[in-house]
Amino acid sequence: MKDPQFAKAGKVLVIMCEEGEEEYDEVELAKKEVSILPIEEQSQLTGDFLKQLDRFYHPDMVMVEYNGMWKTSDFMNLQFPENWALGQIVTLMDAETFNNYYNNMRSFFAENVKFSDVVIVNRVDETTDKLFIRRCIKPLNRQAQIMYKTAEGIDNSAIEEVLPFDINADVITIEDDDFGLWYMDALDNPQKYDKKKVKFKGMVYYNDKLPKGCMIPGRMAMNCCAEDLAFIGFLSKPEKGKKVEDYLLRGWYMIEADIKVEFARQYRGKGSFRR
Repeated sequence: MKDPQFAKAGKVLVIMCEEGEEEYDEVELAKKEVSILPIEEQSQLTGDFLKQLDRFYHPDMVMVEYNGMWKTSDFMNLQFPENWALGQIVTLMDAETFNNYYNNMRSFFAENVKFSDVVIVNRVDETTDKLFIRRCIKPLNRQAQIMYKTAEGIDNSAIEEVLPFDINADVITIEDDDFGLWYMDALDNPQKYDKKKVKFKGMVYYNDKLPKGCMIPGRMAMNCCAEDLAFIGFLSKPEKGKKVEDYLLRGWYMIEADIKVEFARQYRGKGSFRR
């Protein structure tokens, strides 16, 4: 906020829901038309309260330093003032405590990540397992941009993904435990699998919302807890001579599919495979 470019933001209201090690210099920030408003309890954050702030401060921009122990979905469900539009959600995580946080506070981790546009992992050094961090974040939010910050700045070096299956095989065989990893890699790198064959055991799902003659073979994936399961898979078509109804809904089958990257409205872009 001390950056000269920040002055172009106009009047800024910072809703501070937690205090960190570094304190805001409110005197200096006031010179830049930045107002700091501390919030002690989550119950204070209501739609009516935000409307009062809008009338009192008339801000051009609002920044919310949200408490990581509060549910992000609670804030997202608030009734914002009419002239407020959500710009971006940025989540900061400490690489030094990442493993403990992920393993012991999984529900809070998922709640923060799944709404984020950007996840900044700071205090990164040569011991940081960036691949593990990526595998924890991407299944929860494929669209999130992950940035790794070291003492020298942002680390943009590529992360080498070691896959437990042979993508150059005539038929790429996916073991049960590797389905989620393959699914994420195929989403991130569809061209890598274009015109290849894949084999895995999956559950068949279909309904009238899917394109006519299409189904989705896949698996259930857990985001943060057993109560937060989601079905993941790719849009598919049965082999010639068969109809979707020939397969038992939620029945398990050994799937062997020809992968084809093509436009599909349901994906808002390219991505599908044909059984």
